[in-house]
Amino acid sequence: MSQKIRYTALSSAILLAATHVGQLAAQEGAEETVIVSIDRQGTGVEDIPASVHVIDADTLETFRHVHIGEILNTVPGVVFNRGNGQESLMGIRSPVLTGAGSCGAFQTSQDGIPLRGVGFCNVNQLFEANSEQAGTVEIVRGPGSVMFGINALHGAINVISPTLTGDRGGTVSVDAGPHGYGRLNFGYNAGQGEHNFGIQLNSAVDGGYKDASGFDQQKVNLAHSFDSGNIRISTVFSATNLDQETAGYLVGFEAYKIDALKKVNPNPEAFRFAQGRRLHTRIEGDTDAGTWMVTPYYRDTDMKFLMHFLPGTPLEENGHESFGIQSLYAFDLSDTLSWTIGFDLESTDGYLRQTQSGGFGPFPPGKQYDYQVDAQMWSPYAVVNIQSTERDQISFGIRIEDLEYDYDNLMIDGNTREDGTACPGAGCRYSRPSDRSDSFENYTAQLGWVHDLDMGSQYFGNLSAAFRAPQATELYRLQASQTVSELGSENVESIEFGYRANRDRLSYSLSAYFMNKNGVIFQDSSRNNVSGGETSHRGLEFDTRVSLSDALSLNVVASYARHTYEANIAPRGVTILLDGKDMDTAPKFTSNVQLDWRINTASSINVELVHMGSYYTDESNLHKYDGHDVVNFRYRYNSGNAWYVAARVLNILDVDYAERADFSGFAGDRYFVGEPASVYFTIGTEF
Repeated sequence: MSQKIRYTALSSAILLAATHVGQLAAQEGAEETVIVSIDRQGTGVEDIPASVHVIDADTLETFRHVHIGEILNTVPGVVFNRGNGQESLMGIRSPVLTGAGSCGAFQTSQDGIPLRGVGFCNVNQLFEANSEQAGTVEIVRGPGSVMFGINALHGAINVISPTLTGDRGGTVSVDAGPHGYGRLNFGYNAGQGEHNFGIQLNSAVDGGYKDASGFDQQKVNLAHSFDSGNIRISTVFSATNLDQETAGYLVGFEAYKIDALKKVNPNPEAFRFAQGRRLHTRIEGDTDAGTWMVTPYYRDTDMKFLMHFLPGTPLEENGHESFGIQSLYAFDLSDTLSWTIGFDLESTDGYLRQTQSGGFGPFPPGKQYDYQVDAQMWSPYAVVNIQSTERDQISFGIRIEDLEYDYDNLMIDGNTREDGTACPGAGCRYSRPSDRSDSFENYTAQLGWVHDLDMGSQYFGNLSAAFRAPQATELYRLQASQTVSELGSENVESIEFGYRANRDRLSYSLSAYFMNKNGVIFQDSSRNNVSGGETSHRGLEFDTRVSLSDALSLNVVASYARHTYEANIAPRGVTILLDGKDMDTAPKFTSNVQLDWRINTASSINVELVHMGSYYTDESNLHKYDGHDVVNFRYRYNSGNAWYVAARVLNILDVDYAERADFSGFAGDRYFVGEPASVYFTIGTEF
């Protein structure tokens, strides 16, 4: 049977099941409320005037993802490109963003604490969160609430650690898969009186599908909680370690379809070493007037990798150490009026070095950058909630943020070699600014509205303005002859309207958004980092889950979006006017369909169809990737005596596809190859 016939048969079966949705929509009775932590307090989704998607523990256990992109691609409005190993690029209500500051458009956190310090993001930073053993993962689509602040420009991802319980016991499981993949997961909880303890540990090894592209990865969470009634204290220590061989792009039109090229690694010398440590303690309590929360935290990261994508393949070393505190005080002034106020602080010391072993022309050997940056951030915020009528709730919030950088160049200033001599011709590629300080003052504002139609359905609306300040690398890692990078903050203005309903056997939401972004930072035709670009983002998102029977359920998410250049964008290598053109790596249509079948009390099946629409791979819209459809299959059997076995087949139809496609002016079409049909097995137990 051909792949096309098999795909058509599967699609027909799923669509046939979907015909029951309309019949179920009329059934009344609200389901259990889903609680989210985006306001730091734990609030039902029905009270949030924004689009929030929660990936629960059952879904995480079903997917047992090797890469976090497997679960994030189940969320409407999210487009996730897997790079090699644990690397990634992503978009939330945006194209897949690239470049030094692209990661600053998204707030990524574990337990509400950002994975990276303000101004020191990394595009691959999500591998530093222990999503493999998370309790839930929350995704906010669109500008984040006032509670997130800086970097939640297009959205936010928060990985929530499992809740500690007083029950003594744990779990252990082993995964095995292709090209030498193996993973051990271990978790244990215990309690004594008012104290609970927990450990989550996973260790994975992967030989890599492509040549010299494997990784070793370890993650650990140590947790403690104390609850005396009025005072609650929870502490989590997280550590990650990644030792990765890195594979570069395949080059050539549709090279991902050529069997002889699929496993070729053009950069077998490339690698990435990364370590991260985080510690936070959340202290919260109740008073007669309200509730309060204080969370001090510590963060330390180090990374070293070979920049195989640059001429001369220089070595980059970077890292930073942060101390911070989050605070909150929530209180009611009346039955219809409540306030939340707080103050957040963070202090970070960061560094970056770039060194090249051999040199040529404008790419000299030796050190090319060596600098330190101290960053200080302070941020007060306030949110007021008004129950204006029995059915209407209005919220208004504002956050003010002040971010200050103190940059110290540890090399000679300017566009020279390490020893101060000039490069031949037009000079050296890299330029180092003189010591300087920069500050950015911005605000985030949000006006939300929720209207209850009945016990299980609401309209909601959201007006918001958000920002991201320039990242340290955009300000101080200059190229060509630029000596000063006069950058401003990127700003987004967004309006969103939506409807959601939650019934006994059906829950769904539909939302529409319109976003305009100003002050976009990009690299111009002279390789200068400049501000002033404008882009537009608008789309429709659909998210539904329906129980077709006691044994069968269907989950469908879909997004139609248009992301376009609007004004003042003249990126490097582009000579035509881009106004009105589609942004690159911005598929218009994406969807994810899952059919869950509980065969009996012991066995269950999950079938998933992932659709990636076509998209342009260059800013001029002259080159294109046709998109793909990938089907995944998962099976689990519970023995009844605490043991279980599971199997999952990814890309079961063995489709040739690209995890990421782009077009480079100097290399042409480039791809990260999607893996062929791959089988993973799991055996585990509870004790």
